[in-house]
Order: sequence, then structure tokens, then C-alpha cells
Amino acid sequence: MRVDVFTIFPEWFAGPFDASLLGKARAEGLLDLRVHDLRQSTSDRHRSVDDTPYGGGAGMVLRVDCVAAAIEAVEAGTRTHRVLLTPQGNRFLQPMAKALTAREAVTLICGRYEGFDERVRSLVDEEISLGDFVLAGGEIAAMAVIEACIRLLPGVLGNEESVSLESFSEENDGLLEYPQYTRPATFRGEAVPEVLTSGDHARIEAFRRQAALERTLARRPELVRHKGRS
Repeated sequence: MRVDVFTIFPEWFAGPFDASLLGKARAEGLLDLRVHDLRQSTSDRHRSVDDTPYGGGAGMVLRVDCVAAAIEAVEAGTRTHRVLLTPQGNRFLQPMAKALTAREAVTLICGRYEGFDERVRSLVDEEISLGDFVLAGGEIAAMAVIEACIRLLPGVLGNEESVSLESFSEENDGLLEYPQYTRPATFRGEAVPEVLTSGDHARIEAFRRQAALERTLARRPELVRHKGRS
């Protein structure tokens, strides 16, 4: 999967994508990450990509001509799926990560300052937000989107079953994941549920299913309502 990221801070991506699963994915050729500096597409000596907003107001706004020039120069006629990272976008959910992973090439555009010239929206296919809060820029959001997608690619995780029954997965009916335990069997008076040490796989599966449902009802009841349960 190829991912092109456009940002005014390309150095942000140097460390995280050399470590852990993302580093492994890059080393094995599963992730082709290319980070581009939006300033490289400018023609003035100050490499300005922003300007004051028409009508007045605080802050600076990223210019549409600079963003368009940067993207189109990299794509060179081959259109990718373009994603704008903005707090006004659709909230990023697991099915969206799965859909992006199915694409061969995705472009992520990171905002800064007061945001984008409104006309940038006409350049993209999708707008994504991590949630109802505002970051200083889109770089952290881009990292989150990339990691959520790349871990779904075959060969990235050591055990492919890891993504099948986790929170929000289709195989788990979109529920939260059931509680997990490991050694010690008892810690400060709290013991591992007996069923998990019984060796009875049918009982264990039933326990985990019920625990996942109860946890979801307690913490994220809207996920259950969305599935039509009560």
C-alpha cells in the first residue's frame, strides 16, 4: 500500500514510522510511505504556503493553489484517493480503516494554522476527523490513520487472528473486545475467571461473547443499539 502525506512538517514522520509494526511493514515492502513538504511546491523565496483570510480574522489559512500544485506534481497524472484530515470530517471508524486499506494508493493532507482555503475540499475524495476535538495540525491524525490501516494488511501482524475479534471488528459484530487475562492467576485478591482456565473451549467462547456484550452495553451502548440489539 502506498501512502503519500503532505505536510509542512515532514520531520514529524521520521521516527514513528521506523519502529514497531510500521517499521516492519516498511522494511518488508508492505507500506510505501512518502512524505512531502508542501513548501516544496511554492515559487516565492519565503516558500509561503499560507496567507491571511479574506474578510479578516485571526491566524493564517493554507492556500489552495499551493496544496493543489504539491499533490498534482507527485501524482503526475495518476489520481490517488485523497483524504483531508480536518476536525470537520467524518469520524474515523474501523470500517473506514478497512476501506482505505483496500486501496492501492492513498493521499493524506495535513492542515495547520486556521485550516485550509475552503476550495481545497474540492480537491479531495474524503474528509476524516479523529473525533470532536482540535489538534494543532493533521500530522498526528495522519499517523493514527496510517497505523490503523497498515495493521490490517496481511503479513503485518504476527497472528492474523489478532484483528478478527478485536474491538469494532466485523467478526466481533462491532462490539468492544472481551477482557483479557494472563499470569499471575491471582493478583491482590483478584483472580482470573475460572472459566478461562477450564480448558472448555465452548464455555470460554460463550463467556467471552457475553463479556464483550456486557462491556459494550456498559461503556458504548450506542454500538449495541446500532446493531439492533436491546
